[in-house]
Amino acid sequence: MAKPQARTVPERLLDPAAGGNDAGAPTARAPGGEGEPYSRHHDARLGSADKELKAGATAESSAPTALGSPRQREPRVKVMDPARGPRNLLPRPCRVLVLLNPRGGKGKALQLFRSHVQPLLAQADVSYRLMLTERRNHARELVRTEELGRWDALVVMSGDGLMHEVVNGLMERPDWETAIRKPLCSLPAGSGNALAASLNHYAGYEQVTNEDLLNNCTLLLCRRRLAPMNLLSLQMVSGLRVFSVLSLAWGFIADVDIESEKFRRLGEMRFTVGTILRLAALRVYQGRLAYLPVEQQVVSKVPTSPALDRQEQQGPVDTHLVPLEEPVPAHWTVVPEQDFVLVLALLHSHLGSEMFAAPMGHSAAGAMHLFYVRAGVSRAMLLRLFLAMEKGRHMECDCPYLVYVPVVAFRLEPKDGKGMFAVDGELMVSEAVQGQVHPNYFWMVSGRVEPSPPLEPQLLPPSQKLQQTPPPEGPL
Repeated sequence: MAKPQARTVPERLLDPAAGGNDAGAPTARAPGGEGEPYSRHHDARLGSADKELKAGATAESSAPTALGSPRQREPRVKVMDPARGPRNLLPRPCRVLVLLNPRGGKGKALQLFRSHVQPLLAQADVSYRLMLTERRNHARELVRTEELGRWDALVVMSGDGLMHEVVNGLMERPDWETAIRKPLCSLPAGSGNALAASLNHYAGYEQVTNEDLLNNCTLLLCRRRLAPMNLLSLQMVSGLRVFSVLSLAWGFIADVDIESEKFRRLGEMRFTVGTILRLAALRVYQGRLAYLPVEQQVVSKVPTSPALDRQEQQGPVDTHLVPLEEPVPAHWTVVPEQDFVLVLALLHSHLGSEMFAAPMGHSAAGAMHLFYVRAGVSRAMLLRLFLAMEKGRHMECDCPYLVYVPVVAFRLEPKDGKGMFAVDGELMVSEAVQGQVHPNYFWMVSGRVEPSPPLEPQLLPPSQKLQQTPPPEGPL
């Protein structure tokens, strides 16, 4: 695959729906506003007619407005339907809010935004407002109160943890049912970039890392295509409810993820160092694991429990789950072993930009990948598995301790609270937890045009339950 260049990208690569700018479309804002023009060299490449259009648009957009207020133009598509074809696009021109963690990964996210992202956004008529996060959960706080109607999409530039914050912040809003349908975009700039790597894979790109992965994901934003994504709802025995966009890990993977935080400045190399250190002192964790296989979920119509009826937390109803104090339903599968090296529930293909954990294909709507490794596996075999995972070849190792099954729900009960949970790479208290996938629940910028097939014919994307806003007239 020819790697995309940051500065000279043909228009046809930036926009699948139009051959050029809409007449009079505003460009990115000048310095002092919320976006910056590409450069004077960009103007030099324009013909005289194009320069006139650009000058007129700039003058039009220079009227005084409040910081962050949108320019007046055609109505935006607020909710989209995967069955409606071309409407699965962000509008052109497009206005986005960029949430960037300047300390993520190697601490170069802001520099990368200026050098790699900003030029492409200017070429693609994507104006933006840049907001830097200052502390843990800052993005979560920001999106709780943000006026989302200003933006066509929220762009998250960091690792997977910042996207976790944004989604949970959206789900904590009073208008969460509408807020969670605001399209999201992942631009990798952290040490863990699994979600971006998965989207890169779905778009048909070869597996790449660092700036190459950032370029590919920025191009996906410039092309403006959207696809629905599964959302994992997690219930803790303490009463806490968390939403995951990527994974829940317990045992070896969580240990490596959390304990390697001290090596964050190494970027993704931190996970290699953490893996070697954890292999030297391999742990075994005791707990009970149960799950609802995909093939059983059609008959999984659990009667609504009074405990669930009294659920005060907002969000979708987890119809496959019963209270954690009760046994799992009879049609669930209970794993007989209780000694594990790791358990991983994964929504997407990658666990890192170089960890192709789920080569078996994209999960169906409403399903996730469940892996677990039983105790007894040797250090040599475990190392072999992780080395083979870079190319997605670990399932070919014929390891008798590795088990994989596609599921729609699971329950994990650690014994004595030992071990660490990592949800989307973020540390969680080790306690009994259960989770269920909600199909096609939120939208992301993606090169995957067709949505995943549903497990049941009656499962519809949540957007179909809300009133549709007409799309802008003319080409998107």
